Amino acid sequence: MKRRGAKSPASDEQLALPFDRRPEATRTNGAEPLAVRIPDAVRMTGIGRSKLYELIASGDLETIKIGRCTLVTVDALKALLANARATNHKEGR
Repeated sequence: MKRRGAKSPASDEQLALPFDRRPEATRTNGAEPLAVRIPDAVRMTGIGRSKLYELIASGDLETIKIGRCTLVTVDALKALLANARATNHKEGR
């Protein structure tokens, strides 16, 4: 049974998943965020949550703690991926 007012699964909002689960989070001014929360970092990189926490614990990924909120800087994510790319390139993968 279809609920009244429910969107169809083929709506634009559904197609944007998993990268943009909150349409209101899109930025109209084009500004890139300085830091993101853990779930957003997972979606941005494609790395699993457990692996992301391992990288944080090992010191390979910088985080910032503000109150109870843990943030990962976008620069740290870019550096992590650049280092991984350089390492894989050197190893011939």
